[in-house]
Amino acid sequence: MRLPSSLSFSAMVAVALFPSAPLVAQQVITGQDAYADWSQQKPGTMRKITAADLPAPFATESVDNGPWVIAKPADAWPVAPEGFKVELYAGGDAAKPMQRSDMVRQTTSATSGTFVEPRIIRTAPNGDLFVADSQSGRIIVLRGVTADGKAQTFSVFATGLDHPFGIAFYPSGPNPKWVYVGNATTIARFAYKSGDLKAEDPTPETVIPNIPGYAQLRGGGHWTRDVTFTADDKHMLVSVGSGSNIDDPDTHPREFHRADVLEYTPEGKFVEVYATGIRNCVGEAINPITGQLWCSTNERDALGNNLPPDYVTHIEEGGFYGWPWYYIGGHQDPRLPQPCAGGTGPNPQLAAPLTPDQAKNCKRVDMSSKVLVPDVLVQPHMASLEMTFYPDHVRGFPATYSGDAFAAEHGSWNRKRRGGYEVVMIPMKNGKALGEYEDFLSGFVTADGQVWGRPVGVAIGHDGALYVTDDGSRSIWRVVYTGK
Repeated sequence: MRLPSSLSFSAMVAVALFPSAPLVAQQVITGQDAYADWSQQKPGTMRKITAADLPAPFATESVDNGPWVIAKPADAWPVAPEGFKVELYAGGDAAKPMQRSDMVRQTTSATSGTFVEPRIIRTAPNGDLFVADSQSGRIIVLRGVTADGKAQTFSVFATGLDHPFGIAFYPSGPNPKWVYVGNATTIARFAYKSGDLKAEDPTPETVIPNIPGYAQLRGGGHWTRDVTFTADDKHMLVSVGSGSNIDDPDTHPREFHRADVLEYTPEGKFVEVYATGIRNCVGEAINPITGQLWCSTNERDALGNNLPPDYVTHIEEGGFYGWPWYYIGGHQDPRLPQPCAGGTGPNPQLAAPLTPDQAKNCKRVDMSSKVLVPDVLVQPHMASLEMTFYPDHVRGFPATYSGDAFAAEHGSWNRKRRGGYEVVMIPMKNGKALGEYEDFLSGFVTADGQVWGRPVGVAIGHDGALYVTDDGSRSIWRVVYTGK
């Protein structure tokens, strides 16, 4: 845990309640030493990578090094910082672990165990935990905690969905009327009353019928559609990942309205392209202090082991984050020309992509000075997925965590020495990131480098615990602070 420059009253109370909480200043690893693989990711380690630390393109050869997930060894368990305890909350009982090859276009029913593919997890206003079991097409509700840390209630809220991922409750407040679900190609919603364990009407209303869908990436990748609402409840924000690694939208029309955050009304009317050049904003979250949208983002591959970093950042309306022409500020991808002056790079609100003739002889324009640098750079290729903020009104972790962010790192495939397979904590001050991050929950890789777990989702329960979905071992983990 870091030592804040000044302790608020609530933080001093936490120190009194948890005297064993280690309130010591942590050294932040910077520069080239901040790049790390799974073997160096130890809970409590702080790292800071900046745009100045980026290697040159192709400084190292890109490697296809995806893991074959093994069954969880009997002595394996996630590891959190001192003072925290990790419990298996649900699942972990499937006959075999989840492989990338199991992620197919056709949804599949559970043949053994609780979950098929637990991914996004969101806390309902009443404290229930809603889980997108994507490959099974289900939304599952978990409620309560038994004496041994297990879920008290398990209920299937909805079935028959097309790879559900994002989950949002609308309107905000204690009594939402709808549960919105981001499917691979649509946004749907179910009528909802606080405390519902099963949708009254099993057939959802399709709010947006034409979200850009599946892509030709590994495992049908970039099919995840997250959905959230602006702090004032007036607009719905939907994240849509790219359909490729670096296909130029000027010459590849299928990239139209991809690598973007799209803005709609709650009823599904398109408003605008909210932000662009975000290769894959897998996880969205609204910062409870600033009201800003944040994204947990997968960057591109095949530029080298340590290029470019994935990132977690606030998103500015109208902001341009570079993909595919640039990365991490104005660094130009050497594999692409500058964007077309008449294309979607300089003109994100175009009603249609360029035609082949328009793109063939277009005038090129340098947009490097317009690219926004993300707030927090994490390990390259570690696949940053869902993120969340620790609410100020919730008590469980020491008060110094209030307002901090957590992000799940699914784990790399395009890196010689694998990175990720962990949950990171991002220190915040007054709603703004400090630039560094902490390896918070690790242990999903054995001592000899075999992967058994892959974190996907993170949520803070009303009990103050951090809940983590893991689609490798098909589990949900519960992290609680005990002070011991």
